[in-house]
Amino acid sequence: MIDFHAGKESLPGRADVVIVGGGFTGLTAAAMLKRMAPEKTVVLLEAENVGNGASGRTGGMVLAESAAGDLPGLGDVLKGYRKILTKLRVKTGLTLPGVWELARGSRSMDGKPVHAMKNSPIEWNDVGTLRVVAKVAGGAVDPGKVVAGLAKAATKAGAKIMEHAAVESIEFGELLRLRVHRTNRSKLERRTIDAERVLLATNAGSLDLGDSLFAGREPAEPKMTFALATTRITKQQLAAIGMNSKRPFYTVDVPYLWGRMLPDGRLIFGSGLVPGFGESLRMESRKKKAGKFNPHELWKGLEKIDVCKGEAAQRLASLEHRVRGLHPALAKIRVTQRWGGPILLTNGFIPVFRKHPKNDHVIVAGGYSGHGVALSVYLGNWAAEHLLGRRELPHWPLR
Repeated sequence: MIDFHAGKESLPGRADVVIVGGGFTGLTAAAMLKRMAPEKTVVLLEAENVGNGASGRTGGMVLAESAAGDLPGLGDVLKGYRKILTKLRVKTGLTLPGVWELARGSRSMDGKPVHAMKNSPIEWNDVGTLRVVAKVAGGAVDPGKVVAGLAKAATKAGAKIMEHAAVESIEFGELLRLRVHRTNRSKLERRTIDAERVLLATNAGSLDLGDSLFAGREPAEPKMTFALATTRITKQQLAAIGMNSKRPFYTVDVPYLWGRMLPDGRLIFGSGLVPGFGESLRMESRKKKAGKFNPHELWKGLEKIDVCKGEAAQRLASLEHRVRGLHPALAKIRVTQRWGGPILLTNGFIPVFRKHPKNDHVIVAGGYSGHGVALSVYLGNWAAEHLLGRRELPHWPLR
């Protein structure tokens, strides 16, 4: 649950900085910009409600570095994450006990050798026996509290957060001109906003606004992930499944599985990166083979999926069956919630964090490939520093 309600004031005609996207990255950038430069006017535009995308639907697992590892100049993501949340006084329920990496065999999905830990606390049946192969830095957080806390911090600092304000296009001139439509009090409001600087932080939603962003690499591709939450488990069940440490986990081989405990004793399990499905999405797949692939159209198709119907419901039912088969102690576990969420995968898993190819005053951030809970906040702060001329952007290799 995200406990935040934006104001209802009208769209402005001008701003020093416009941020597009009300997730972890955009909200952090808005809050930090106003803290570092109170004189600047900062407007955040969110097409739906804050946290509507990946930030509000994530399972809340906090991981270090990026999905591509420790990139040049990245720094200590977890340390920076904690520092930013503390500075903004965001209460998140953050815990960092470490994260288990699990595997069934002797090789990870990228071909690296792995070895089961001696006396592995976890031994689950999941297309082979899943065991712990390593412990890495990380933990878990309440994503709803993070979204709400960042939004409140940004508002308190003086940033204007506009929900239900969708950017239709951007004109790249000496001043950046954004054409926006917004539903405000059931009335449609259209406005052109001029800005000196823009941050596009809508993840897969930036694919059309990004325009040629992925030159030199394969296009980023949006996918769906599915997750479920169980009822509270007993201490006996917890001990039986080897989760006494309460560490989150994820598999380093396939089929992918991740999960963690919630503070109230429930468990979350999630399946892997699911390609698009449904007739409209199959059409996009055919277009991809024909060289006419539009990842933004695929993203819009994913956004319309009802997880209670059709193939999405079937995939969730399959995940539920899979969870109950992991261990006899979970055989009759009751599932209380089911949901799906978007994720943007880039080639080589390297996040997008760079200037727009058409204008140096526009930054595009996204494509965290499953490592976005901490990294998105960390890069949101970095983006704020860059927009104020205080820090250069990194030069991460294209793969």
